[in-house]
Amino acid sequence: MKIIIAPDSFKESMGAKEVALIIEKGVKRVFPEAEIIKVPMADGGEGTVESLVEARRGKIIKKKVTSPLGKKIYAYFGILEDEITAVVEMAQASGLSLVPPRERNPLFTTSYGTGELIKEALDRGCRKIIVGIGGSATVDGGAGMAQALGVKLLDKRGNEVSFGGGSLEKIVDINMEKFDARIDDIEVIIASDVDNPLCGPEGAAKVYGPQKGATPEMVEILDGNLAHFARMIKKFLGKEVADTPGAGAAGGLGAGLIAFLGAKLEPGIDLMIDASNLEEKLKGADLLISGEGRIDEQTAYGKTPMGITERAKKENIPVILIGGEIRIGSKVLYEKGVDALISSVDRVSSLSEVMKNSRQALMDASERAMRLVKIGCLLR
Repeated sequence: MKIIIAPDSFKESMGAKEVALIIEKGVKRVFPEAEIIKVPMADGGEGTVESLVEARRGKIIKKKVTSPLGKKIYAYFGILEDEITAVVEMAQASGLSLVPPRERNPLFTTSYGTGELIKEALDRGCRKIIVGIGGSATVDGGAGMAQALGVKLLDKRGNEVSFGGGSLEKIVDINMEKFDARIDDIEVIIASDVDNPLCGPEGAAKVYGPQKGATPEMVEILDGNLAHFARMIKKFLGKEVADTPGAGAAGGLGAGLIAFLGAKLEPGIDLMIDASNLEEKLKGADLLISGEGRIDEQTAYGKTPMGITERAKKENIPVILIGGEIRIGSKVLYEKGVDALISSVDRVSSLSEVMKNSRQALMDASERAMRLVKIGCLLR
């Protein structure tokens, strides 16, 4: 039996690589002789760097950067085996997990650290940069990222504006004289499945601002400030980003990458599938196992497990999804090609207890799934 294990991360619990290893252990309890191919996955958010580095025999580079709160922290990015392709994960330098809940305020948080990672990739000779932009703590339109690369965002007195989405309204000039000229010679790809515009009811502030600590009053300020930033970008760079699909991703970092780096948006899961050569690995497989921390109706729309399921179904391969939580509404996945949903939570427990026992529970869930597969084999 050939089994492909290609999960996403279980957010705030386990990375995709660890999830794949644990599922493999559960499989081996029942099918010790099975051929297992592990392909850790991501869709542009948490785990994108590790997944691509694992798939493409790359390396991890650590760098001291500026956190969303302006403090110095260590973050990392990846360089793939070709030595010219870098993978930058926004969550590493500018992610929500880096900001304690009481300090979450997108009026002040910055994407500057993400720009520093991009600059380090340029310093190391990379000519193609993939930027995964999930899990951000910011709503600054990518202003901080641009500043890290030399863009001067100036107020009416000619001073550079401070960090955060709350300062965007002060911008009256965008000076590109010190902008890193190497950007003109590279390719930048945004790995994201978000198609929200920068501003308006479906924009970065109104849809995602509250998740990052924004009150209703802050949301209105941020939305107005992003609209002002878009007008300044159009005035000084000649680019329209306010209504561009995907510009609202990661608190508007999508807009900043498009405007200042000429970035192109690609679905994160499609990029991961291509980079990992998953379709070739699926050939001749008997079973695909994928999953993520929470499986619900949203899983069917652009999430990692669904993208993988679609590829498996082209080869008529059965699909099992394992999740820490299987929510009401997830049954729609059966209509999309998923054959079975398995929850790793097998008893009523508090969230803290579930998180504490998540690894053992996942291994046990994998074993349960395989015992059902074994019954199916016997009934043929």
